[in-house]
Amino acid sequence: MNNCYLFCDATPAAPAAEVQAVETQSAGGAAAPAPAGQSPFGMMLPMLLILAIFYFMMIRPQQRKEKERRKMIDELRAGAQIIFAGGLKGTITEAKEQFFMVEIAPGTVIEVARSAVQSVISAEGGEKR
Repeated sequence: MNNCYLFCDATPAAPAAEVQAVETQSAGGAAAPAPAGQSPFGMMLPMLLILAIFYFMMIRPQQRKEKERRKMIDELRAGAQIIFAGGLKGTITEAKEQFFMVEIAPGTVIEVARSAVQSVISAEGGEKR
């Protein structure tokens, strides 16, 4: 028998036959029942509930907001004052299909994509969203 005190337990290991006899006695001879599994629907219900909450709290309001923004951009015409996503302010001089010609300073006209418009400024100087 190998008595290894440096890396092993100080007590020698019991023979395998003794260990097996002790295990069968402690189990009482009867096997423990296996735990019953959950139904697939019971496991999917919390996940579906979380997805529904996520949709109604996050995705749907964002879609509504984007739809309103697109409608606002489609209604823009020449003469409207706008603010771009980068913070630039200007007046539309010409509206094209994909772009606006915008005057950002007297005599300075630039071409800007419609999707860059963040908000429309009303004639009073306040913002109209």
